[in-house]
Amino acid sequence: MKKLLLAVVLLCGCTMMVKADVEFAYDAGFEVVSAYIWRGQYNGGLSFQPDLEVGFDSDEAGFRIGVWGNLGASDWRFKRNQPWYEDEDGNVISPNTKFMPELDVIFNFNFYGASLGLNHYYYCDGGNFFGWLKDNDFFQGEGSSSTTEIWFGYNFSHFFDVDAYINWYTTVAGNDFVETASGDMKRAHSTYIELGYNYTWDHIALTLGGQLGMSPWASDLYGNSKFAVTNISLRLDKEWEFDHVTLDLFAQGSLNPDGVNKDNAYIKGSGDEKLYNQKLNGVLGLGVWF
Repeated sequence: MKKLLLAVVLLCGCTMMVKADVEFAYDAGFEVVSAYIWRGQYNGGLSFQPDLEVGFDSDEAGFRIGVWGNLGASDWRFKRNQPWYEDEDGNVISPNTKFMPELDVIFNFNFYGASLGLNHYYYCDGGNFFGWLKDNDFFQGEGSSSTTEIWFGYNFSHFFDVDAYINWYTTVAGNDFVETASGDMKRAHSTYIELGYNYTWDHIALTLGGQLGMSPWASDLYGNSKFAVTNISLRLDKEWEFDHVTLDLFAQGSLNPDGVNKDNAYIKGSGDEKLYNQKLNGVLGLGVWF
């Protein structure tokens, strides 16, 4: 029944696009960022992030498939040959700079401002690309740190004169578990809900954007044990358009209000690996789009 429903939805969408003026569309470019910040969390230091999406667009609908990558360092200092040590929990830690490339595969269908998509996050840690398909068990997370999520959202600018949106993301496969009171591990279905608003001064091509993100139930992925607001971000973008290239210079600050205190908001002089635990993060970046 689910397959039949999905087929009907895709057929209706394709039919609407055929009736409309459909054009080939693409987005291609890259960003160089001072830190890899994902939904308010620090995921690494200086990074190069290429992006390519291709598909078809009409006046009221569109479909895109794409890949996004991250090639980055775990810290700023590119440390080498540092001694390993044990933390307070007995975990062996290497303070050396580490590289863990990431490759994401993206599918997205939009229709009259509404969007439905799938994101697969693959971390090049030696596991299989679809490690959770091992032994034909779709929900098994062993074999890879990769995850897959589905999402849906709505952009209010399609019908209203306001650049605002709401998106809902839920992890459905991969390494996404949470420990129960009995000590067992169960699938977390980690979920992230984001509300966003952008205001643009068109005459100077400057945009101020704000995001409010929350995780509605326990998730190790977002670090909360119950409903929590996990991300408050502000981002400032300045664009320059040329004949075939657009440059985008931006700065963003992100705060995780869940359990924040004066000791973990901003951790100074404590080693780059501690950045993963601090609650206040920032990034500067330059994007080049063709």
